[in-house]
Amino acid sequence: MITKEAKKQIIDDFEVHQGDTGSSQVQIAILTKRITELTEHLKIHRKDHASRRGLLQMVGNRASLLKYINSKDPKQYKEIITRLGLRK
Repeated sequence: MITKEAKKQIIDDFEVHQGDTGSSQVQIAILTKRITELTEHLKIHRKDHASRRGLLQMVGNRASLLKYINSKDPKQYKEIITRLGLRK
């Protein structure tokens, strides 16, 4: 589970304007952090299928947000991909 301090740090790093908490960039960054934490959990608990389903939903949600950003501003898309270290 992501802590308040870690979430605040992510929001500060990816915010588009002051006080921004819901832009696509911030949502993608938070989802990426949650996905990496859940991936580590599933490496230990291999039979936790409920968490695996949640992970797949988060990955799909992140893919949808990335597709949206790519359609609106491809330059911003490439920047986010490189900053988060995602393969594309």
